[in-house]
This record gives sequence, structure tokens and C-alpha cells, in this order.
Amino acid sequence: MKKNGLRFALIFLVMAGFLFLSFRQVNWADVLRYGLDAKPVLFLIVLACVPLHLVTRAVRWRYLLVHEKKDVRFYNMFAANAIGFTVSFVFPGRVGEVVRPLVLARKEGVRPGFVLGTIVVERIFDIMTMCALLGIFLLARPLVAAGFQLKPEAAQILNLWGVIGVATSIGLMAICLLFYFFREKAVSLTARLLKRFLPARFLEKVLNLLHEFIDGLKFFHSLGNMLAYVGLSFVVWLGITLFYWLFFAAYGVGIPFVLMIPYIFLTGVGASIPTPGMVGGFEWFSITALTLLFGVDQSQAAGLTIVVHAIQLVVTCVLGYVILAKEGLSLFQLKKIRETMAP
Repeated sequence: MKKNGLRFALIFLVMAGFLFLSFRQVNWADVLRYGLDAKPVLFLIVLACVPLHLVTRAVRWRYLLVHEKKDVRFYNMFAANAIGFTVSFVFPGRVGEVVRPLVLARKEGVRPGFVLGTIVVERIFDIMTMCALLGIFLLARPLVAAGFQLKPEAAQILNLWGVIGVATSIGLMAICLLFYFFREKAVSLTARLLKRFLPARFLEKVLNLLHEFIDGLKFFHSLGNMLAYVGLSFVVWLGITLFYWLFFAAYGVGIPFVLMIPYIFLTGVGASIPTPGMVGGFEWFSITALTLLFGVDQSQAAGLTIVVHAIQLVVTCVLGYVILAKEGLSLFQLKKIRETMAP
């Protein structure tokens, strides 16, 4: 209990620190004015586009699940995504990333560890796709946006997080490949390491889950699936870019589509910080990107950030709660699912 309390206190301290840095220099009257200054029709289109990434993620997920079950229902993948993101928005620690595969495993009768392995692959390719798009942007910028000059501070931030992103994705990819292609040795080494800390009964459950997890990496054995998955990863992130491009257009901020890529990259970094609802990290990275990349006024950047973050949280959570109600579940019952399906 003390350890959990300490962890939650640290998370909320980080969140409060980012919020302070984000809003310490804004004029709240201007923030409100900018936040309300939207074009109604475009704004409604933006609202309709919020679940777009849940749809494209569900389509992409099928290519990872096909090695376990070929006829996974699209609705179940979409519902699991919506529930998982809702849980991550409500609770700290990104627990939705664990709930998401467990929900799908329960609904489709597949092994939880296998589905968990697909989530790790998904996150690796999310990072790699964002880094690839950033690299394409940096290479193509002189051709498509000759008049767009990166401020030194913005260039430093992009370069720093670009290197961190590439290093993280390569590291995770290497670990996954080692576990997949050197399965027995990797599991044996893991068992020896964990044997010192875990009781024998619990260790057996963990190792069984690890075997299922490695089975979830079968994706790496199929070149065709991998190429399709890479293509769909670009579809996912270009769809997310489209959502933000439409949002800023609704507020009269005309940013060329290709110039949205570094903004998406930086807000993706902020969203990865495990605070409830991405609060704090998203705000700081979004406001920083808007002011440094596009010269947007600090108060306008704050107003736009608050609105775009709020509509994503609200629409996703409403959708998640509707699906939970349909399934006869609550957020707290999901914890019981996790306890019964995972060691």
C-alpha cells in the first residue's frame, strides 16, 4: 500500500509540475476566448473523427492476432481499444495497456499472454512510425515548406526526443527478437533471474504467461504480415495527423498538413507520460510545440490545447462507458478480470 501511495504521489507531482509549467504565463481571459472561437461545422467533423484511430488500430490489430485466431470480430477489437484507452484516461500508470488485451482475450477466448505480446509489438511500431514520419518531415521540409524555419529550441527538442524514440524502439525490438528467435535460452535466463524473487508457484504462472507472450511475437515470422502492418501503422498515424489538422483548421489556424508531423511527434511524447488522462505532459508538449514550431501566442496555444485534449478525453470515455454498459461491466470490474486472467 505504501509503495502504491508513493507511486501515485510521484505521478501526481509530475502532472502538477507539467501543468504549472504549461499555464504559468497565460492570460486566462484570452485562453477562454480562443477556446470558444471555433467554426461549428468543422468542429462537429472533428468530434466525429475522435474515434478514427480506434478504427484504424482495430484493423491493424488483426494482422497480429491472425496467428492465434483468424476470425476475430472487428467490433471486439474496436471495443477493447475503446475500453483500454478509457481506463488509461481515468487511472494513472497506463493500466489500459494491460486491460485492453485482457478484454479482447476474454471476449474471443484467446490466450491473454499472446494478446499482450501483440500490444508490445503495437507500441514498438507506433514509436518507430512516429520517428519515421519525423525523419521524412525533416528531409522533405526544404522541398514542401521552404519558408518554414525551425527555431533552435524546437530543433533541439525534436532532435533529442527523436534520438530517444529511435533508441527506445530499437531496444524494445531487439529484446522482442531475442525472446522470439532464442526462446528457450531467453526464458531460461529469465527464470534464473526471477527465481530469486518469486515463489515457485507464482514463477510458474509468470513463465507460462511469458511463453504465451512470445507466441504473440509470431508476427515477426511473416514478411507479408509485417509489411501490411507497417503500411497500416502509417495509416494510423496519418489519420491522427488528419484529426489534429482538422481541429486547428476549425479554429482558423492554417497549418499545412505536413507541418503537423513534428507537432504529432511531440504530443505523442507528452501522451506517453503515465499520468491520468495524459494530463500535464500532453499540455506542456502541445503548448511548447505550438509556440516554438508555429509561433502561436501562448494563451492561444493553451486554449487550443485544453480544447483538443478535452474532446479526446470526453468522446473516448463516453464511448468506452457506453461499451462497458453494453457489456454489463464497470471500470472497477475490469480489475477483477485482470486478476482472474493474469497471474
